[in-house]
Amino acid sequence: MMNTTHTAMGVTLAAPLAVVAPELAPAAALAGVAGGVFPDLDLLSGQHRQTLHFPVYYSAAALVSGAAALVAPTVGTVAVAFFLLSAALHCVTDAAGGGLELRPWEATDDRGVYVHPANRWVAPRRWIRYDGAPEDLVLTAVFSLPGLLLFDGAVRALTVVGLVVAVVYVAVRKQLPELETRFLR
Repeated sequence: MMNTTHTAMGVTLAAPLAVVAPELAPAAALAGVAGGVFPDLDLLSGQHRQTLHFPVYYSAAALVSGAAALVAPTVGTVAVAFFLLSAALHCVTDAAGGGLELRPWEATDDRGVYVHPANRWVAPRRWIRYDGAPEDLVLTAVFSLPGLLLFDGAVRALTVVGLVVAVVYVAVRKQLPELETRFLR
């Protein structure tokens, strides 16, 4: 899935707080955005979906930090909980997409996301055929609705930017491997 889908999902996780704890909602949403982005920073390491993708560990940490946020709901505890929850969701949902190949629509790679405790890769499910597929854009749009309707300020602005980036990325996605092989190798 596109990073914009992951960030929109992070904002959506925080949407209920806009009603039940509006003073904490912006921090939770921004932390959800950061948690949605963070695992993909492993693209810089050359070990994508392995180095910073921890579906089991982020999930466990999200449970602990979520409990702490329920007991002591401060901006800090809520932000940590939503960062970890969004990072966990990012890693788990990566397995719903395609593999790690340069042209994921060809479906030649069986690596979806690495599960460290099991010391193995989970195969991609390809429910979202590849990052930047039209159905990925639909998910981004749907998960952007809470960011557009329930938030203002930075959260809404980041949601709008994410939608614009998603539309452009989907429009050029299938041309990117050709550009990469032509200009970066």
